[in-house]
Amino acid sequence: MEIIQSFRRYETKYLLDAEKYSRLISETGNMLSRDTHGEYSICNIYLDTEDFYFIEHSLDRPSYKEKLRIRSYGNVTDSDKVFFEIKKKVSGIVYKRRITIPLEQAENYVINGIRPPCLESYRDCQIFSEIDYLMNKYRPSPKLYLAYDRQAYYFTDRPELRVTFDKNIRSRFKDLTLTSDEDISLLDVGIENYRLMEIKSSGAIPAELAAILSRLKIYPVSFSKYGEIYESMRNNGKRKEIYI
Repeated sequence: MEIIQSFRRYETKYLLDAEKYSRLISETGNMLSRDTHGEYSICNIYLDTEDFYFIEHSLDRPSYKEKLRIRSYGNVTDSDKVFFEIKKKVSGIVYKRRITIPLEQAENYVINGIRPPCLESYRDCQIFSEIDYLMNKYRPSPKLYLAYDRQAYYFTDRPELRVTFDKNIRSRFKDLTLTSDEDISLLDVGIENYRLMEIKSSGAIPAELAAILSRLKIYPVSFSKYGEIYESMRNNGKRKEIYI
């Protein structure tokens, strides 16, 4: 299967309680088709500076922001391949560029500055140069393990449009490795059995889906998983109110 290395898209987020999630799935019916992978876990190590520049800057809601992270699908071993990603947001458009390398090489690069030896293509080298530039400019290090469970769908008539539902958002600020999902804290958003929905598209949301969202009073929210966890840590576990 071809691995997509670059994305350009809009990502709109919605926070659903259990009732709205159930009604949305029911009302969309055959409009949405389940991803063949079923439910799966996404695990991330976020890199940041000693003063948490990336997330502090992001929380100010600038027109341009960026993040660096290492991502795996489920927990992995040192020899398994992971994604080393740059995620940028420019005037509401999300750009993501990534390379695929073994976890041990990603960690060796981040911790010891040893460049990965297995870059196989020109595009890999080009994307790595962008990662290397940010690493040299900001000198970030692992700061947060963040994971969640995802169920993905695609719009049946427009397969490029994806709808994802994330739950069990969890994290830790120690043991920053993708090999374990233990000793974690669940993110409390004040909504029992919540789902964070994201609609990922290259353009406008289909009118029929927008009509269902309006009828169910499901509205966009500003929500960053890393941001919510960081603010909770900074505020000694006190969460801010989120209105849905």
